[in-house]
Amino acid sequence: MPADDVHLGESWSLSPDSRRPLPELIEQKLREQIIGGTLKAGDRLPTEPELARKLDVARSSLRTALQRLQLQGIVEVRRGLGWYVRRTDLAAVEEHIEGRLAAKQFSQTDLLEVRIALETTAASLAAVRAGDGELDELAKLNHRYQRAQVEDAQEVIESDEEFHSALIRASHNELLEQMYQVLVPGLQDCKRHAHPSREVHNRSANEHEQVIWFLRRHDEVGAKSAMTTHLLGLYNDVATDDTQPKATLSTYVGVSDNPIWGKSR
Repeated sequence: MPADDVHLGESWSLSPDSRRPLPELIEQKLREQIIGGTLKAGDRLPTEPELARKLDVARSSLRTALQRLQLQGIVEVRRGLGWYVRRTDLAAVEEHIEGRLAAKQFSQTDLLEVRIALETTAASLAAVRAGDGELDELAKLNHRYQRAQVEDAQEVIESDEEFHSALIRASHNELLEQMYQVLVPGLQDCKRHAHPSREVHNRSANEHEQVIWFLRRHDEVGAKSAMTTHLLGLYNDVATDDTQPKATLSTYVGVSDNPIWGKSR
């Protein structure tokens, strides 16, 4: 079947399961299409808007699922062309180094400590690399997050992940972005169990704004410090490993580092 003629039938409907994250259900459905022969190696997937419409899911959840499959070597994105099936031998995926990493389960403490290290580095890079359009997009995404209803956990998680993924992209470091995407499914599980109040939600949105404020001023240390403070909130809420000391602000930001506003003029 030609790549452009992949048929989307009723078999693409998702089976609802409130116990599992939506991106995981999407990933499973795409795997089923590959195993069943609907999608073959070399096939181009439908566009993201079309596929999201057929699956009746948000594009952010779809993109998370696609990126997870990409890290496992099952699909690939070709710049300017879209998503393609890379391999159909799913039994061999575990031999793929990224697939092994994506499939392994880590403690929430380990996951969040690595997340802080990656994302605070991304914030520093974005402070000197992000363009005005990217910063405006971050502000728009944070506005969407701020307007999300706390009672709608999926909306809160998706809008938050859109903001953080956009910041990672603004670092313009492809390897860092790929490493971060490995963490996304586990991060969503952490957020799903956090149950933030409206007060916590508003504080998180304000912390997003603080990060953007430093980014617009090209202040690498300020952006890194603000992002570290923000991410430590979730870390302190869910990290339950009492066998070793917890990470703190000084774990990620050196005592000799000073944001621009803290330097003498």
